[in-house]
Amino acid sequence: MAAAGERGRGPARVLIAGGGLAGIEAALALRDLAGGKVEVEMRDPRREFAFRPFAVGEPYGAARVFRYEMAALAERCGASFHPDGIVAVEPERRLAITRDGERLPYDHLLVATGARMLWAVPGAITFWGVADEGQVGETVADLRAGRLRNLVFTMPGGQGWALPLYELALLGASELAKSDGARTRLTVVTPEPAPLALFGRRAGEQMAELLERRGVEVIAETHPVAFERGRLRIAPGEAIAADAVISLPRLEGRRVAGVPHDADGFVGVDEHCRAIGVDGIFAVGDVAGFPVKQGGIATQQADAAASLIAAEAGAEVDPEPFDPVLRGVLWTGAEPRYLYGRPTGGHGDASGLSEEPRWESRGGKVIGRYLTPFLDSLAEGDDPVRVARFRAAS
Repeated sequence: MAAAGERGRGPARVLIAGGGLAGIEAALALRDLAGGKVEVEMRDPRREFAFRPFAVGEPYGAARVFRYEMAALAERCGASFHPDGIVAVEPERRLAITRDGERLPYDHLLVATGARMLWAVPGAITFWGVADEGQVGETVADLRAGRLRNLVFTMPGGQGWALPLYELALLGASELAKSDGARTRLTVVTPEPAPLALFGRRAGEQMAELLERRGVEVIAETHPVAFERGRLRIAPGEAIAADAVISLPRLEGRRVAGVPHDADGFVGVDEHCRAIGVDGIFAVGDVAGFPVKQGGIATQQADAAASLIAAEAGAEVDPEPFDPVLRGVLWTGAEPRYLYGRPTGGHGDASGLSEEPRWESRGGKVIGRYLTPFLDSLAEGDDPVRVARFRAAS
């Protein structure tokens, strides 16, 4: 199927597979950059959008997750929405196939299907982000009651986002500071060379100093293997005594048949987030083959893809390539800290952890060109799009 400009009729049809952070940012960017030159449709089997970055505070009672009705949210973004997932594509015909067997023509397909979260450490409690946090909450209750001597936080190697690991540990340290007589050894076991090393050398050093001040021990360059009979087996090294272990999950890309991907389901992309090996398809967010899986990075990828789609649809836009910049808000149990860096190397001295952000901030967890002000507008007042409130953590 020819692109809209080549057909010479109507707006270009843009199909967004996935209604997460990247998909919403892309819809907002296309509305701004392309206007009536594109017609945007979102497909996702979920009828609600959960803003997962706040989930790290839920087990501690420090935050609640915002949830939004997807249909109303998409309408606010200038897109239509259907609660059905895209499971396959025929790239040569520019057709997408839904779970219900519907065949959808498109000019541009933006794959934002995200990643599946998988159990990573046998025997450990997994912090899923939004799904059932019961076991994590029970472990926090044991921590508060002084029933744990050793609590370990860990994560698998591979693609992902380490910030929640350190937030869980720091929030735990804050709980210990409030408790009378509670004495628990808190340990982070991470495959990283240093805490949050991807932000750069300076940020990693400052993060290590903060953890040490809060009484959190860090064992770096170490992979968790399994938790059994009161000990966490690691590689390399001797097993670590633990009464409980909380682990981040392993991630695997959500595959769409017909879209090339690697062995873990992640889609290789170029500097404009075009899927390598097929025409008319883009991949953004956690499903894209960029090793850092973070909301801010997902919005930057969405912006890059949207700018090229808008230009190809005839808008007067200079396409901007994906140039990743890491910005992170670290919840500590006291005042938040702000992380800045570049994950591409060579910028370590420009990184840092500070008490004030190096960007314009309204206190949100995800920094997106369009997404941040959009979600801020929904958080004001009693908006019907929102179906749950939250209390922000400090």
